Amino acid sequence: MSDGIEVEQIVESKPRRMPLATSLDKDAIREAYEDVRSDLTDTEWAVFKFDGPQIIVHGRGQCFEEFREQFGDAERAFGYIRIQMGDEMSKRKKFIFLTWIGQEVGVIQRAKMSTDKSLIKDVLNNFAVELQAGVEAELDIELFRGALNRAGGANYGTGIRDN
Repeated sequence: MSDGIEVEQIVESKPRRMPLATSLDKDAIREAYEDVRSDLTDTEWAVFKFDGPQIIVHGRGQCFEEFREQFGDAERAFGYIRIQMGDEMSKRKKFIFLTWIGQEVGVIQRAKMSTDKSLIKDVLNNFAVELQAGVEAELDIELFRGALNRAGGANYGTGIRDN
């Protein structure tokens, strides 16, 4: 202006959208976790996915092939699975905690997975092995069994009892 007064220009900008903090449906997740752990049910796995900023129970089942089908290239998820291990003399159930980050997941969402994982591990806290996968080929029962064998120490027997 010509009278020597400076005029400050105010530029309105949109507020930056901050990602919402992740939350858990803790009761449902705990119930699914205990269902997988229970010897009284046939449930062998549970999968937990994001519904907006909340992690929810996405599915449960008995077949490893069904478990594999739960994960997509553009998804982030967690899985909890029971696998029977042992030999002809000693059978025992072991548990795996899986973090899934599909190949099409963006950088920011990938980065959030470490903090999101710590939240769900407060509920899913009993497992022999923790794995991370991002492609379908990594969802292989033999790879899972191999990881459990390596974590379990000594391996005895063939799994077949000779008469």
